[in-house]
Amino acid sequence: MISSNDFRPGVTIELDGEVWRVVEFLHVKPGKGSAFVRTTLKSAMTGKNLERTFRAGEMVPQAVLEKSSMQHTYKDGDDYVFMDMQSYEEANLTTAQIGSRVKYIKEGMEVNVVRWGERVIDVELPNTVVLEVIETDPGLKGDTATGGSKAAKVETGASINVPLFVNIGDRIKIDTREDTYLGREN
Repeated sequence: MISSNDFRPGVTIELDGEVWRVVEFLHVKPGKGSAFVRTTLKSAMTGKNLERTFRAGEMVPQAVLEKSSMQHTYKDGDDYVFMDMQSYEEANLTTAQIGSRVKYIKEGMEVNVVRWGERVIDVELPNTVVLEVIETDPGLKGDTATGGSKAAKVETGASINVPLFVNIGDRIKIDTREDTYLGREN
């Protein structure tokens, strides 16, 4: 159990049979009446947001989440299959559960799979990935790093803006949190 006074961004709680992550919180102490905590919660399973008010000091169950490193082995229809390389245990996640981050997942990639009890609820990608450019306009002689940008498609199907000097076949480093180009890799 955790007190509503101890809420911080990132804290996970159980509410109505789901796991919710605290996104924002505000302790309010009105002139009259008792204090309360106004929160914005995000569902770890569906991604929907919820505004909820708790009495100050109200106890709620804290969700215990377990992270384990797994490797993406293959795609089965709409499901992405991840395998624990020590126990060979598999976990399936749908494209909807992974969300927009699915555009950076490729076979053989190591990710952190988040479980709540026996249920897999989320996948955490590395902060950066290195992917090969498979489609873009050709670079021109004289283009510089500060000259502008163009769209490029990488091997996983994601489209990202890159500098004009990037060519097909280049391996680029991408920030998965911001969907931004970080640089070329050798």
